[in-house]
Amino acid sequence: MAEAGLAEAEQGQDAARSRMNRMYRHQRHVYDLTRKFYLLGRDAMLAALPAAPGTRICELGCGTGRNLVRLAGQRPEVELFGIDVSSEMLATAGLGLRRAGLERRVRLAQSAAESVDPQRLFGVERFDVVYFSYVLSMVPDWRSAVERARALLRPGGTLAVVDFADQSHASALRRRALLAWLALFDVHPRAEIERELVAMARTLDPGPQHVLVGRGYAYRLMFRVA
Repeated sequence: MAEAGLAEAEQGQDAARSRMNRMYRHQRHVYDLTRKFYLLGRDAMLAALPAAPGTRICELGCGTGRNLVRLAGQRPEVELFGIDVSSEMLATAGLGLRRAGLERRVRLAQSAAESVDPQRLFGVERFDVVYFSYVLSMVPDWRSAVERARALLRPGGTLAVVDFADQSHASALRRRALLAWLALFDVHPRAEIERELVAMARTLDPGPQHVLVGRGYAYRLMFRVA
């Protein structure tokens, strides 16, 4: 039974890898130019991350590496790691890091978020900070991704998320239009993601940071994990 479960999980990861590669094979070349207009709140989240010298920060779903390049420029004394399931996106991320002269400061690896093994990939047991930037709304089994992120953190580590909200604060017309457009890119904002994350945060951290962005267009959440 265990072997069957493992095989099923591997098949699911292969399917996710193929799906993301198909989607981003061409989009990755213009991704950062287009997404900057509607992936709101990313820079504010990055600026709020704990970043004392030596802090290990991992981005799950690092995409083109845009956030990692920004962090590396702002926080020269932290250790940075990026994980993505798409080899196409990682190719773009690696190129961007080389252009910025950061290939030795930021380490990349391919894996699904739900099954990251940092010891195998980086020789690192745990991280101080793990974050998702507009990723969970694309992950069908987002709960497994979050649980894996928690397991990757040292005691007292920080989990941060920025993502689309469910658009319940928007007009019905704007909500329908935005959700239909996002669905073309396999992005599916769901109310339960933010709701369950906030509930989790409140059980683990007496002072989680939960901020709505753009009148409920997106949200930022950051909390410590016991």
